[in-house]
Amino acid sequence: MNNLTSTFGPYYFEDFELGATYRHARGKTVKESDAVTICNLVLNTAEGHFNDHKMASLPIGQSVVFGGVTISMIIGLASQDTAGNAIRELGMNNIKLLSPVKHGDTLYAFSKVLEKELTEEGGMITFTHYGINQNQTLVFQGNRSVLLKTKASS
Repeated sequence: MNNLTSTFGPYYFEDFELGATYRHARGKTVKESDAVTICNLVLNTAEGHFNDHKMASLPIGQSVVFGGVTISMIIGLASQDTAGNAIRELGMNNIKLLSPVKHGDTLYAFSKVLEKELTEEGGMITFTHYGINQNQTLVFQGNRSVLLKTKASS
């Protein structure tokens, strides 16, 4: 595994090795205010995110973070390295929320380079992004394609 020691890139298309996995340098603790604010902004009012009393009676035992927040935080942590020289985002697929995230969990991101292709517009890379929590539990996995600048185009 390649370790990125900073998030100050910028990383160009050529800087990513096909098949390499990168550990992104920063983590993010999911505060209750982060999760609730985003839920309210996107009109997600499912009780599982707000009703601590009801969730305490279920096997999970407490409110959970909206999956959209988990996805956004992992992609955000990865984007510090994988999109600093982005021309544009191309898409995401195979999104999997593998374990619940709870308020107070700290998330970390890893990215594996699945595909690389040089195009007329720049360099297209497909990453598989992984998110883990402070207990090393895999909470997220998904693919993201991005068009990056090449060194020659900068």
